[in-house]
Parts: sequence; structure tokens; C-alpha cells
Amino acid sequence: MALTFLEARATVLQRARRADPNHPHATEPLRLLQALGRVISENVLADRDYPPFARSARDGFAVHAADLPGELAIIGEVRAGQTFEGSVKSGEAVEIMTGAPVPEGADAVVMVEHTERRADRVRILQGAQPGDNVSAKGVEARQDATVVEAGERLGSAQIAALAMVGRECVEVYRKPRVAIVPTGDEIVSASERPEPFQIRNSNAFSLAAQVERAGGTPVILPIARDNYESTHWLMDRGLENDLMVLSGGVSAGKYDIVEKVLADLGAEFYFDRVRIQPGQPVVFGAARGKQFFGLPGNPASTMVTFEVFARAAVELLSGAKAAPLPLLRAKLTREFRHKPGLTRFLPANLNADGSTVTPEPWHGSGDIPALARSNAFLVAEAERESWAAGEDIRVLMR
Repeated sequence: MALTFLEARATVLQRARRADPNHPHATEPLRLLQALGRVISENVLADRDYPPFARSARDGFAVHAADLPGELAIIGEVRAGQTFEGSVKSGEAVEIMTGAPVPEGADAVVMVEHTERRADRVRILQGAQPGDNVSAKGVEARQDATVVEAGERLGSAQIAALAMVGRECVEVYRKPRVAIVPTGDEIVSASERPEPFQIRNSNAFSLAAQVERAGGTPVILPIARDNYESTHWLMDRGLENDLMVLSGGVSAGKYDIVEKVLADLGAEFYFDRVRIQPGQPVVFGAARGKQFFGLPGNPASTMVTFEVFARAAVELLSGAKAAPLPLLRAKLTREFRHKPGLTRFLPANLNADGSTVTPEPWHGSGDIPALARSNAFLVAEAERESWAAGEDIRVLMR
């Protein structure tokens, strides 16, 4: 029986394996910029308190909050990269710049915009509370607190945190190798001139791009022809990698032999049909200790089923601790209708700020130009038939 989209997605998340940090070849050391986009395999701790001192959050004057409002004597200044020698007593103020250490004795900073200076005195008309415009020592991270957690994919913020604590080299998970096996007698190389009854091998390239974006290393294998020997030999090679993704050959046609070959390789099938469009005949299972996906051969079906199912497996194999779908909600720019019963993923264009979405006209699962013109998939729920212009609808980012 075919699974719903949510049931199939849950099956993938339950069954897909995470990278094992204890495997002897699971990780490798990389310098910071080389590690961008990779998944870190260790917890990284703060080497000291951050900030390491009480720090001014504004340009202004360091004061005793209890003195305000009032007129104070200016006894000096301090800027970032310096310290003030001495302490601030009642009735005194120190001019201070953003990022500078708050002098001893002061417990608040008043923004310069709220002051009137005359020579060596400053008049402050409003009151203040202790802690105003001051970042307390250790408020961002205490010494030995975790600043980057194992399983996080390293973006610019994580790279900054690693540099902050002095880590120029970190241990990351190795990228999983993902075998890509296109199938079909009608497929020719992208460099060939096809006959009228042939098509170029676009799926291998779209899948390779999706694998790269998910954190894996694509391994494109030759085209498996629609015969047992060719398909068996290439699957044999595919299962030598961390994950195998096939495109085509999983429907019910006479020459769709992928599932038979997988069964002969000892495969366990977790599901072989999902109530979605495009991409109903999608297969997920394991053979010889490696997991595989059999994706439908039409380009839109291949891209959609990789994005909603196989991508999660690649992310988990790359060490990520979670693999959420990049779903959001946007308002339709025009009315939309579909036949209920299947969850549909249709080409669409999300506007620049993500607030509205417009369905892209397309002509079925083979319409690659429509996919190239779009930047997202509109997600039409199986239980609903229509949406009015201006209504919210789910959108899958691409």
C-alpha cells in the first residue's frame, strides 16, 4: 500500500543512518575556511568568558546609575582596545566608546545622544538603571561552555564562533559518497546528439548538484541499460558507496527491472510507492548494509523525490544531527486548484522577500525549462482542492 507523504518522510528519518563518529575514517581535520559548509564532529568550548570583561554596548558615558539625572565631572575616556586606569566615583563619568571595557565603579552607560557636554562636565537629564548599555562579563558564553555543537553544519556564524575561541582547525565528518545510477535505453550522454526517440542524461547532473548541496560527494556511474546484466553490474558498483540513488526503472513497465535486481541483491524495501505527484513510484530500502533510493525517471519526479526524501539521508550521512525540510508559508498571487488525493509539488516562483508565491505554468514531469524558470515548489496538500488568491500555502525552498 502506498504511504502518504508524511508517512514516507517519517520512514526516511527513522531509517536513514547518521554518520558514526567512532568509525576510524568518519572524520578529518580541516582549517576553518575549508570547513565552511561541512558538519563538525566535535563540541567546541569557550576558552574564556565572552565577553571577557564588562563591555560598553554604546558610545557615551560610563556612570553610576544612582547619580542620574544630574551633572557629572568627566575624568577621562576609554576606547576599544584600552582600559581605564582608576575607578569611577559618585559624581564622576568617563567618556566611553562602543566595545571598550566599562571602568571599575561604573555600573551603566548613557548614550552620547542623551547627554550635553560642556568642557569637562556632562549634563544628563534622564535616569538610568544598573546594567544599561553594558554587556556583562560572560553574558555571551562562560568559559568551557559549548559554543559550537557536534552535528552543526558550519556557516559564517559558526566559523566566527570557532575563530573567536581560537580554533583555526576543527574535526569534521567526511562527505558521504553518493552513487548516482541513471537507467534507461533511451538515455544518452549529455555531450551526444540524441536521436528523435532519445533524451540526454540530465538527471545525473541534477542529482549530482543536489547531492553536493546536501553535503555529499556525487559519484556518477554509467547509464544502466534496460537489461538485467547491465543494471545488476552497476548496482553492484553503486552499493560500494555510502548511499546509492537510481533514477528511472522503478515504475510498473515491462522493462522497469530496478526492483527485481535490488531484490536479487538481497534488498529490504521500506516503501516503494508514495502518494505524491510527481514521484509516486519512489523506492527506499537497504541492501548489503547500504541504503538506496530508486527515484522515478522524469526530471521533475527525480528532483522532487530527491529533495523531499533522499536529501535527508545524505544530510544525516554527512553528520548533521537533523534534516528538516526547508518549508515556509507564502500567499498565493492567484487562485490555485488541484485534484485532491495526492500531495503535489509543483514549480513556483517565490518573490524576493518570501511573502508571495506564483505557480509556474508547466507541462508535466518532463518539463525541465519550467523547473529552470522556478525557484521553489508549491506544496498542495492532499486533503484540499482549492486556494483563493491571497491565501497561505506551503512552499518548499529549492
